[in-house]
Amino acid sequence: MSVSVKYMVDAFCQLANIPSPSGNTAKVMEWVEQELKSLGVACKRTNKGAVIATIPGQEQEKARLLTAHVDTLGAMVKEIKANGRLKLTLIGGFTFHAIEGEHCAIETSSGRIVTGTILSTKASVHVYRDSGKMERSEENMEVRLDEKVKSKQDVLDLGIRVGDFVSFDPRVTVTESGFIKSRHIDDKASVAILLGVIKHLQETKTLLPYTTHFFISNNEEIGYGGNSSVPAEVIEYLAVDMGAIGDGQTTDEYCVSICAKDASGPYHYGLRRHLTELAEKQGLNYQVDIYPYYNSDASAALRAGYDIVHGLIGPGVDASHSHERTHQEALDNTAKLVMAYLQSDVLQA
Repeated sequence: MSVSVKYMVDAFCQLANIPSPSGNTAKVMEWVEQELKSLGVACKRTNKGAVIATIPGQEQEKARLLTAHVDTLGAMVKEIKANGRLKLTLIGGFTFHAIEGEHCAIETSSGRIVTGTILSTKASVHVYRDSGKMERSEENMEVRLDEKVKSKQDVLDLGIRVGDFVSFDPRVTVTESGFIKSRHIDDKASVAILLGVIKHLQETKTLLPYTTHFFISNNEEIGYGGNSSVPAEVIEYLAVDMGAIGDGQTTDEYCVSICAKDASGPYHYGLRRHLTELAEKQGLNYQVDIYPYYNSDASAALRAGYDIVHGLIGPGVDASHSHERTHQEALDNTAKLVMAYLQSDVLQA
């Protein structure tokens, strides 16, 4: 009996459709809390808004922590323009090219949702000859609201203000061939994987060798999701995020990717070897890779001064920080590696 792929896919679809740009994650964290409670797992909220669920193990003095983050890329209203359109400031590391033409939603301070579309200021090729050559930048991109607005005052009358959060339509699609196409697969797919693992552990009444904490963070995309509130007994910290795909990478959309090094430096060599050995023994589709422009909550915790062994794995995700895609096989391989890891011995110092 394995972790349910159907449950993981369904959980991802629900998570993806709850807007949660970094800084505005209360609704999605409430969903996570309720799901954990329905699975019969004790959890608590940190002051930063993260959720930590704990499953007791045979060993109490040494513990593991696995993390995935539920916050996503997004934006804020930077300026309300005289013509009734909005200028944006981005939340997270991505480019305007990745969101051009995307439907979006602005959440006002009163909770009202106003929809719109992100466009260049010279979107029509029938009017602007060099439209395609124009730089896609903060100055040259705007939101066209789905309301009858022609002035700044019209927009203000809707309740929209500078600092309101803007989320992107995820456009979640699951194909018959097993592909998952959506924004925010990074990292809501891994949150779904951890929830699937927890559900499996609870249903099979599996006793883990070590107490294990599941840390669902909410500030990873801005650099400090899992760098605090790590329980003192934790000696191994495994981030479950995503494997980056591109030229020169070994990772694909079907494997679990094991990170050897990212922009923060090498991950713990002993833990990396342990993970690859587990993947080999389980006969999993895995790849070891280097992510050149990437940082995880595990590396953030290390920079914060925690005395931990740190690692990073995740399903392979194509077009990261754009309109992403992965395959159900990648979720399955990642969940199986997580299960094997949780039932193995910790590394000896």
